[in-house]
Amino acid sequence: MTTKPTLLLALALSATLHAADYSQWGGGNTRNMVSDEKGLPTDFDPGKKYGPKAAPKEAGRLRPNAETANKAPGAEDIDMSTTKNCLWVAKLGSQTYGTPVIANGQVYVGTNNESPRDEKHTGDRGIVMVFDEYTGDFKWQLVSPKMGTGKVNDWEYLGICASPTVVGDKAYVPGNRCQIICFDVKGLSDGNQGMQDEATFMAPLDKDGKTTPPITPGKTDADILWVYDMYKELGVFQHNATAGFPLVVDGKVFVPTCNGVDWTHTNIPAPDSPSFIMLNAEDGTLLGEQDHIASSRVLHCSWSSPNSLDVNGKKQIIFAAGDGWVYSMAPETEKKDDFDILKEFWRYDANPPEYRKNSSGEPIKYVEYDGPSEIIATPTVADGLIYVPIGQDPEHGEGLGCLSCIDPKGTGDITGKAVWTFKGIERSISTPAVKDGLVYAADYTGRLFCLDAKTGKEYWKFDTKGHIWASPLVADGKVWIGNEEGELFILPEGKTLDEKAVKTVEFPSPLLSSVVAANGALYITTHTHLYCFKEGAKAAK
Repeated sequence: MTTKPTLLLALALSATLHAADYSQWGGGNTRNMVSDEKGLPTDFDPGKKYGPKAAPKEAGRLRPNAETANKAPGAEDIDMSTTKNCLWVAKLGSQTYGTPVIANGQVYVGTNNESPRDEKHTGDRGIVMVFDEYTGDFKWQLVSPKMGTGKVNDWEYLGICASPTVVGDKAYVPGNRCQIICFDVKGLSDGNQGMQDEATFMAPLDKDGKTTPPITPGKTDADILWVYDMYKELGVFQHNATAGFPLVVDGKVFVPTCNGVDWTHTNIPAPDSPSFIMLNAEDGTLLGEQDHIASSRVLHCSWSSPNSLDVNGKKQIIFAAGDGWVYSMAPETEKKDDFDILKEFWRYDANPPEYRKNSSGEPIKYVEYDGPSEIIATPTVADGLIYVPIGQDPEHGEGLGCLSCIDPKGTGDITGKAVWTFKGIERSISTPAVKDGLVYAADYTGRLFCLDAKTGKEYWKFDTKGHIWASPLVADGKVWIGNEEGELFILPEGKTLDEKAVKTVEFPSPLLSSVVAANGALYITTHTHLYCFKEGAKAAK
């Protein structure tokens, strides 16, 4: 029988051979979700939950510390004997939106606190959980209390909606309180670095909005290096949640501020605050901001993640905003009215004119089925082009969409140029994946499209019959995508589709995050659990 040390050694050697961490959203700065991983499992099973009578007494109870966090069989409520090719399962909160990232032997994922890991942190919190890549053991967590200004700014139980971007020994993540947080990837194991006031940071507000006594950090708490508060420093009015995976380029952090409308969805409380900023990666100081144009005409909120590419020897930072426009900026600033404003190369309206105004020239309301949308998906860079769909908060329902292929060279003036547009897609919050001249893009309605990357010609579409929040991953000759019904679809990649070759795996709760492939393993996140699947894997004991 294989012993645990031998098993872990084999897993570590396997990871070294693959040597492909997934340290940020999209795997890299282009955000193109295409992986070189091979040998990924396709025959796997997430297993069954223990029934209410068969569940061990420990299942579902409060986990006070790291030693007791994973003692119940199957990560609290999954019967591991019913899984297949499943290396480990980790229990998360009750709502998880953060696609996991894997770096240097650790797995990070944003979630909420409805399955507390520490008895001193209970109640509604934003959480980033950190697990061992090879065993799934819980290591430590970042804990962020609620903002205290109501759910219009910090919606209840959403938690932290992204996962960190890991660069070297630092990780950067948007917290739930309109903050950008930088923390040490080693946790407190090597002492308390940087900011020394984690105790106050972790203290929640009482019912009167006053800060409660500090909470002394323990060994399972994060070591926070710095925090940049966009609400206090920039006057940002965050709508519902902070989102957007940070982009780190040349020692600078680029993030959306999530500035948006108020509860009426018609008023913009902070039209002069920026929608996008640049911070110093080392200490979190503000280096620059976008002109307030996107904020002044924001439709809902700016939640999209930025990316970058080089064009003719110049670096462009691409940001898709809450006004439905795509902006290209330099990682440099110029003075305007005493503000350090990011230099702009070009901008592109991703909404066709007929989505903005009807045939009589009258504006179409934002919430209408055929009206304009913001951009929530991340633009994808591939082969010198940018691919981006428009879409809205899923709570707004289905509606007309459009996928644009943009030439980042522009036209010599401020207006970006579309190579082609595809209007057969409906609203989408999914980031496209591009490989071998093909674009794989999904819409919220539940369809996955395959288009020609150069012309936008449709080759096929596949209806999952369930709403899609996730983005497709192309890996090992297949396209992987889950839907709100908890169904994972594995389709063969290519311009022809044999629907008989499509494989479906049922999970016990919604699949709103994207599939990740790293170091020979698949990471699949439901609302409540994080699964690690590996060909030939036996559950770690």
